[in-house]
Amino acid sequence: MRPAFFLAAARRATLLAAALVLAACGSTPLGGLPPAPAAPQGSDYSYVVGAGDTLNITVWRNPELSMSVPVRPDGKISTPLIDELVAQGKTSTEIAREIEKKLGAFVRDPIVTVIVTSFVGPYSEQIRVVGQAARPQFLPYKQKMTVLDVMIAVGGLTDFADGNGASILRTSDGNKQYSVRLNDLIKRGDVSANVEMRPGDILIIPQSFF
Repeated sequence: MRPAFFLAAARRATLLAAALVLAACGSTPLGGLPPAPAAPQGSDYSYVVGAGDTLNITVWRNPELSMSVPVRPDGKISTPLIDELVAQGKTSTEIAREIEKKLGAFVRDPIVTVIVTSFVGPYSEQIRVVGQAARPQFLPYKQKMTVLDVMIAVGGLTDFADGNGASILRTSDGNKQYSVRLNDLIKRGDVSANVEMRPGDILIIPQSFF
């Protein structure tokens, strides 16, 4: 009788320990990483042009010089009277001023407006989602973008994801890594787990081992 009693007690202890481990994995981040700040410092943001963007260039009173142009893979654009101009990494206003300067050799006092009509953004500012997302991919960064916005865009988590073990690698902050609680956010509706993203963030979602 005594061996059977101790065996049953050992089984109950094992099951209790497993339940505690599962509960911990389901509700707390792993790895001892600091939690991601809800609103990162230095949140002011100005969009800069990247390869794949489309620019609508208007030269006042010169319709023959106005056109819509794509930003080439090398980050440059070509327009009438301008063979090449580096656009990547610059704001639309900066590009407009540079076009005015170059057109000044051919047109008197040119006034140029540049509007970005298709957004991709430079690779260094794109949000990347890797691991156990339904659709791992990169996304153009948008001001005030949150991790919830990112998860909606990638279709949520897979059945094998360890959502509360996910982390953000913040390249704009010296590659610091922060924990995020995706299970709490998506499955439990805990809005306190929602945090803002920053340009260049990499969201890493590991696989659960349970």
